[in-house]
Amino acid sequence: MNSETVVLLSGGLDSVVLLAQESRDRIVQPVYISTGLAWEVDEQTMVDRLLAAPVFEERIQPVVHLDVSVRDIYSSAHWAVIGTPPAYDTRDEDVYLPGRNVVLLSKAALFCATRNIPRIALGPLAGNPFPDATADFFDAMARALSLGLDHRIEIATPFSHLHKPDVIRLGVKLRVPFELTLSCMSPVRGRHCGLCSKCRERHDAFAEAGLADPTSYVSPPPR
Repeated sequence: MNSETVVLLSGGLDSVVLLAQESRDRIVQPVYISTGLAWEVDEQTMVDRLLAAPVFEERIQPVVHLDVSVRDIYSSAHWAVIGTPPAYDTRDEDVYLPGRNVVLLSKAALFCATRNIPRIALGPLAGNPFPDATADFFDAMARALSLGLDHRIEIATPFSHLHKPDVIRLGVKLRVPFELTLSCMSPVRGRHCGLCSKCRERHDAFAEAGLADPTSYVSPPPR
């Protein structure tokens, strides 16, 4: 049986911990999919640095970069295109990117079908409010992609029962270099802005996990 799996890797905290966990007993192919959003240059730079870290360099296949732009669908003034995310205390619903997992999984599945890889892993967490992050959606998407590509695809979401502090604690056990992860919607030369809701989630999760936050913020997160 093919034990290879694709991990959808953004360079964010959750996907990097997932990468580390999956690599314990599988051949892991990290895939970064660019969709034309404002923060992706910083993310891709961080991914390259991350995978050169000792904990990953001998365990992970070289990252594959794929493209599927949404710039012809999202407005040119969309906050994710121009890089002006909603405020620090905004709700998750205000940073929803319609169809994001539909796009990412479709592209990743096509890659899998051409490489005979049977499994895609991604890292949505418990409490994710978006319609394309439910168990029903992932099950239906796996069936549809398997049928449409004539290649059996499993979509795995191993962290769907965890919250971000739980993921951080797991990452500590797996020796993940958190300082080389990027969870920000408005990064500045690889540093976290400190002012978007993703920075808030990250900062709060380290505090809730009882661990020092190793993140470099351009602006200290508001108290």
